[in-house]
Amino acid sequence: MLRTRIITAVFLLLVLVGALALGPLAFATFVAVAFGAATFEWLRFAAWSNRAAIGGGIAAAAVLITLQWLRMSLADSTLLAVAGLTCFAWALVACWLVYAENRNRLSLNNGAIAVLAVILLAGAWFSLLSLYRHGALFLFSALAVVWIADIAAYFAGRAFGRRKLAPHISPGKTWAGAVGAVVAVLLAGCGVWLGWPGGHIFSNALFARAPALALVVLALLVVVSIVGDLFESLLKRHAGVKDSSGLLPGHGGVLDRIDALLPVLPLAALIEGFL
Repeated sequence: MLRTRIITAVFLLLVLVGALALGPLAFATFVAVAFGAATFEWLRFAAWSNRAAIGGGIAAAAVLITLQWLRMSLADSTLLAVAGLTCFAWALVACWLVYAENRNRLSLNNGAIAVLAVILLAGAWFSLLSLYRHGALFLFSALAVVWIADIAAYFAGRAFGRRKLAPHISPGKTWAGAVGAVVAVLLAGCGVWLGWPGGHIFSNALFARAPALALVVLALLVVVSIVGDLFESLLKRHAGVKDSSGLLPGHGGVLDRIDALLPVLPLAALIEGFL
């Protein structure tokens, strides 16, 4: 299993590096295909048949690729509005997660799930491209918040995890893991700012504006990444599946890998727009 996970991860990394080397259009095409796969998985959560979900995923990827190849882009003000509306949708999702956990109501309306697939995935897509306009390093430094948080949560949870964060939705997550994730991201942000203040890094842009505010924003990004992770867990419980799909051998599905990124992207893009 570990060997399969490593092989898949290495392959995806090579494809991603190759897409970045070929330029913005190749990168956008790679991401569009990934978002099309995520759409397919999300629609299956909404009880769509495999054929219908595949059609929806292909259509989503085709639309996104066409937009890029025709060089159709949104104005900065429109991108900011899209990010803001997507963040509002995620705030409603967070409220629903609290309700679902407290009332142990893990079922959702399939129509609402399908609508959220369009809103949340499209919002993440446009936000990703908005961040990418500042360079690959800037984009990946924003995404690194999620990766650092995920690794820290795993080890902190294993070492200190006792109290469950949301036992009905995701029994494996603990408060210790969440706190460990926040602490690790704050330390990483401070470390980069102190060691490389001139780097074109997302967190550096925050610290350059206001160090105290930067700490609050980074902590908030970790919190919303947990919301994304918990929401996918809720979707899987609703659908009665362990993984979003088997598209990535050893890793499950695409959504299993990007669930925490989906709410972070629009929030990061919204924050960047006001910097």
